[in-house]
Amino acid sequence: MLDYQPASDLLNNNVILVTGAGDGIGRQAALSYGAHGATVVLLGKTVKKLEAVYDELLAQGSPEPAIIPLDLTGATKQNYQDMAATLRQQFGRLDGVLFNAGQLGALGPFEMIGEDEWDKVMQVNVKSQFLMTQALLPLLKDSKPASIVFTSSGVGKQGRAYWGSYAISKFATEGMMQVLAAELDGSGVRANCINPGATRTHMRARAFPAEAPSSLRTPADIMGPYLYLMGNDSLEVNGQSIDAQPDRIPGQTSQN
Repeated sequence: MLDYQPASDLLNNNVILVTGAGDGIGRQAALSYGAHGATVVLLGKTVKKLEAVYDELLAQGSPEPAIIPLDLTGATKQNYQDMAATLRQQFGRLDGVLFNAGQLGALGPFEMIGEDEWDKVMQVNVKSQFLMTQALLPLLKDSKPASIVFTSSGVGKQGRAYWGSYAISKFATEGMMQVLAAELDGSGVRANCINPGATRTHMRARAFPAEAPSSLRTPADIMGPYLYLMGNDSLEVNGQSIDAQPDRIPGQTSQN
């Protein structure tokens, strides 16, 4: 999957929403989608970062993107419904969503997880995706084929000590994807997960401060699965959880 070579026009005329688009994997996914012809809707909480990605998309010759400034920690059901209405009015369609925004939270013993910390992680990593998907599904169904891509994690498949609320939120993400995929089967809308693996991002640096960034792949290095799942080459793929870096997972050598 890392060597997936998409056609240059893979996403021509598609409208794709990327959450957490201001930096890291979200920024790179937005640039990659734009480079393959998509009109990208950039969602994030820091306008300055979104504007920088907006400028990068224009500079590389991509279709003019759009910006939605939204802090998922405080967003409500009405915010997502209003967003869906705006997207319908402005674009008339939505062909894909990449749920990339995430909250790491504090790493530590389970018994020390604070309620406020738990609520914040669950709000961003689970509830915001639940409410946003509900609001966007009518648009996605109207635009079929369409793709919903969630961001998973290795700790969302095998629990790890001291990763508490983050790991549990990623188990919930995997479950949400599976429920959606089963319900949407045959509808023209598909739902899948990507586990990006160890990637050179700010979140990774926070979780592993002693790790050498040079030992990690960059977001640009792992874009194969992100492009594959968003384009029509994956029309038959639904309900799958794909590891972006299977060669760095013990016991795995490939991912189809």
